[in-house]
Amino acid sequence: MSTFVAISYDDPTKAEEVRLELFKLQSNYLIEMEDAVVAVKDEKGKVKLHQTVNMAATGALSGGFFGTLIGMLFLSPFLGMALGASAGAISGALTDAGINDQFMKDLAAKLQPNCSVLFVLIRNMTADKVVADISQYGGTVLKTSLSHLDEEKLQTALDQHAAADKSDAASAE
Repeated sequence: MSTFVAISYDDPTKAEEVRLELFKLQSNYLIEMEDAVVAVKDEKGKVKLHQTVNMAATGALSGGFFGTLIGMLFLSPFLGMALGASAGAISGALTDAGINDQFMKDLAAKLQPNCSVLFVLIRNMTADKVVADISQYGGTVLKTSLSHLDEEKLQTALDQHAAADKSDAASAE
């Protein structure tokens, strides 16, 4: 069973930074993610999702390939490619793998402008190492499928970094 976590940030680029950090951790086999999406709410209040995989483009590419093969059988490879790419793009656009897009847009719409949210669907992870690494970015846990105790531990780790940043800023003045 996968674990879902949504963390908000007061900076429109911070969620993307954390997602890149999670990809590094994934390459070091510390986390295995099913999906990682960043939602950004701009200054006008519009929410934009930044997916890791564009399903429409993937569908068009595979549909075009198979359409060409089928078109070759009927001596019309270009027509087959065009029809296959169109069908693949439509199929890919209608496919919603991972986290539900409308759910992410609705949750991100509740934030203040110029904020971002990182949505992650996790298959497996070494929790202590991953949390220690991403806690340096701060953030607020919005939604999660973690237990109440684990959610509280995660938020405490994120808050400790924010408190350390505030004390560093105060001592610098």
